[in-house]
Amino acid sequence: MSVSRCPVVPALPLPPAAPGPETLAYSFTLPAQPTSPALARAASREMLRAHGLADLVDPALQAVSELVAVACRFTASADVYLSLRYRAAALRVIAYDSHPRHTHPRLAEACDTRRRAALRFLACVCRACDGAWGFDEAREPGGGTRMWATLPGEGARSYGSPPALRGGLPKSVSTWRPTVT
Repeated sequence: MSVSRCPVVPALPLPPAAPGPETLAYSFTLPAQPTSPALARAASREMLRAHGLADLVDPALQAVSELVAVACRFTASADVYLSLRYRAAALRVIAYDSHPRHTHPRLAEACDTRRRAALRFLACVCRACDGAWGFDEAREPGGGTRMWATLPGEGARSYGSPPALRGGLPKSVSTWRPTVT
């Protein structure tokens, strides 16, 4: 009989627990190709559903798609990086591309303006969910740019609902009465 230095793995007494919202934490690399937003949407949809966050799918997939598309457009490398996390009742989607910050102020301003314009739909999605978005220099070793969107669970769940269903009618609507002549 031989002695091994490898530890014996004990059998698990219980099956692993089903994933929940607070355990959603995924990061993956995608090719910088026109098909990557669709791949990112498909993967993200399954991740959200598996973690019981199916009610966030619509705004989350729009955010994922916009961030990946812009990252693919701006990157100078062959791939982009996407991260999804759900913490403190909010979904945070982050995309990284390799496009570095410009050192010349005018070039930096022009590039930021182009990126901001490319993310205008993301801005609308975040505003509708009472979330936030932005971009800045990536601090990771590879450098480049980090773009992000934060979608609070409550706001994202009401995404696409008429304003009347998101907290009541505005005063100007609730006090309006038709005039019969």
